[in-house]
Amino acid sequence: MNIRIGEQFKPEFLRISPNNKIPAIVDRNGPDGKPMAVFESGAILVYLAGKTGKLLPRDVRGKYVALQWLMFQMGSVGPMMGRPGISGATPCPNASSTPSTVTQRGQALARRDGEAAIGAPYFAGSEYSIADIAIFPWLRASERNGIDWAEFPRSRSGSTESTRAQPCGAR
Repeated sequence: MNIRIGEQFKPEFLRISPNNKIPAIVDRNGPDGKPMAVFESGAILVYLAGKTGKLLPRDVRGKYVALQWLMFQMGSVGPMMGRPGISGATPCPNASSTPSTVTQRGQALARRDGEAAIGAPYFAGSEYSIADIAIFPWLRASERNGIDWAEFPRSRSGSTESTRAQPCGAR
């Protein structure tokens, strides 16, 4: 898929991803044995976790904690930190003076920081999950996106070190 020449607008790809965005996958052996297209990174992670029975806690509480953090990444961390790559814009204009942004980011990271203090090495607790897979790449480049990790030392060190220890984190 070459988005620089507009391949994402071709009818073949629009059948897979109607919003013309990547990533998108086609599982040739979908739930009913027929091909199934899945688009949007969060949906792909949930689909693959469900299909494989891996990377999502099996207990109901753990599953929903992981899904909460995944949704936080999809709705807040990714869009906020992804802005510079898309438009060259700042990740959050006037972040220091935007109470909702600072509050949202700060409360979530403070919560994670508290969990790290009591021994939860991953965003969803004790198990590596799709939440960590979604959030980890953004943490690696977070300073340039306005996060001062001096405020949240356990979140940064716990999550990134634990995730780097996973096979995919080392790549």
